[in-house]
Amino acid sequence: MEIRFVTAGGGDVVAVMATDGGELLAAGKALDTASSGRIVKAMKAANFKGGAGQVADILAPDGVDFARVLVIGVGKSDAADGMAVERWAGHAVKRVLTSGAEKLVLQPDALPSVSKAEAGSHAAMGARLAAYRFDTYRTKLKPEQKPSLTAVEISMDGPAAAKARAEKDAAVVEGVFFARDLVSEPPNVLYPESFAERLRDLETIGCDVEILEPAAMERLGMGALLGVAQGSSRPARLVAVKWNGGSKGSKPVALVGKGVTFDTGGISLKPGAGMDEMKGDMGGAAAVAGAMKAIALRKAKANVVGVVALVENMPGANAQRPGDIVNTMSGQTIEVLNTDAEGRLILADAVWYAQDKYDPSVLIDLATLTGAVIVALGHENAGMFANDEDLAHAITAAGQAEGEPVWRLPLSAAYDKLIDTPNADMKNIAGKPVAGSIVGAQFIKRFVKDGTPWAHLDIAGTAWKSGPYEDPLSPAWATGYGVRLLNRLIQNRYED
Repeated sequence: MEIRFVTAGGGDVVAVMATDGGELLAAGKALDTASSGRIVKAMKAANFKGGAGQVADILAPDGVDFARVLVIGVGKSDAADGMAVERWAGHAVKRVLTSGAEKLVLQPDALPSVSKAEAGSHAAMGARLAAYRFDTYRTKLKPEQKPSLTAVEISMDGPAAAKARAEKDAAVVEGVFFARDLVSEPPNVLYPESFAERLRDLETIGCDVEILEPAAMERLGMGALLGVAQGSSRPARLVAVKWNGGSKGSKPVALVGKGVTFDTGGISLKPGAGMDEMKGDMGGAAAVAGAMKAIALRKAKANVVGVVALVENMPGANAQRPGDIVNTMSGQTIEVLNTDAEGRLILADAVWYAQDKYDPSVLIDLATLTGAVIVALGHENAGMFANDEDLAHAITAAGQAEGEPVWRLPLSAAYDKLIDTPNADMKNIAGKPVAGSIVGAQFIKRFVKDGTPWAHLDIAGTAWKSGPYEDPLSPAWATGYGVRLLNRLIQNRYED
């Protein structure tokens, strides 16, 4: 779908804004005047109140050169921000994507906290994100199920500034789409080796990519990571993707992602119902991959390394058993009491490797780690844990700005003692159903070196959302959560 910025656009459908109370903004008022008040009359007939996401779909109004006018609410004007504009544009695209219309015209207006240029660039971002589909394996789509929309024109006075912003944002959209594609792929197509090869493709946009195979990981002592993988016929991979866009010699930001390409639970087998969703248990690795693509495409002036641990957790004849004790690259030992608490095992070695190899200025890991975080926070916020106040505040601000919110949860010695065991340096579960997300974070924290600012994002509730979901910027499955947050964090805090 093509995005164009124009000073005056014409097409099949036009979308304008209205605020809470059904108040049209400037572009909508102009259309209402041209239609001799028919737009407002139709809004009243539809009981349109201007709430965020509410749509009045007006067909063929006289005096307007469009077949349809979409009046879409952005909510209260003093609370509407850039994300409100994105969702406004997203609702418009979702409404017409398969409708038969070929061109949509968006007429964004400035809001109290959003300039006209910002509104234009956010509209482009929202339109792009809303148009995403994963149709790779759908061979029998009917014509009316296929997207008809080929172009979106953003019509506004002086579009140059908005266009420049939108061109930079397009790189971030590509990163989000990369992450969504990875999470959407079936596990017979995306497994550790094939995932690693897709990351190798990032070399074409300027990244350095290093892929470790099992023999190399064994030499490094990664017994926790390899232990998870040993039940599968698909061998593990650990991939490091480097972007050197900052000052030479400056320490990188390290991003670490959990990449379990399919998680059966191993010997501690998951229930069969819903197990198909475990193809998405590599959402953390996908977020890191998407962030690396975004920062490389926009040529970020920062040094960043993304490390992803890729395994398949299967209950094979050689699978890890509950009660096994494994060594880690750090030298610490782990008693594995539950093979379905595998994400923290692979992160133990990946987190240590990222620090040992790259000596980063800051370390952030992302993982679809626990179902407990969904119980606590639902699908609205990722759980955040951090050992550094400034980093925690920066992540919170980045997530808020990009529509990828986090909610901070605690760490303390009282929780940490729940993973002590007389048989090894630690065990991988508490052994009782308490504070599941916190226990997972405390486990990872034991592999963070003293003095390293670190944050852990448990994205189990936000990486994918099964079933109907009303966010117009996201499909019903893979969200690409984390790409925008990480990109904004690096842009705000770590670029030269």
